[in-house]
Amino acid sequence: MNHKDFAQEWINAWNSHDLEDILTHYSDDIEITTPMIAQATGGVESSLKGKEAVRNYWGRALEKFPDLHFELIHSTAGIDSVALFYRSIMDKHAVEVMFFNEEGKINKMYAHYD
Repeated sequence: MNHKDFAQEWINAWNSHDLEDILTHYSDDIEITTPMIAQATGGVESSLKGKEAVRNYWGRALEKFPDLHFELIHSTAGIDSVALFYRSIMDKHAVEVMFFNEEGKINKMYAHYD
């Protein structure tokens, strides 16, 4: 799948608010690093490891932001990776860099917000 198709599929999954659909893009050993985790934990943590930890965190986020809607601005491709630039919650701009494993699942992700 090319990066543009992936980006739109990923955005659509988030906009559906279907957590299980969102999680289909991620490996069981996913590691995410984002300032939003640091904000939610008061700076104690900035990363989560494993699909269950991520499921719990994103489940709470979807409850907290029932009107969550992402708007894709641009996507770029790298080596076994993509970077998505999009409008996120609270009208923030976000860039997420996602790295894929050999099965084509995201196993590492770094988020950046303005």
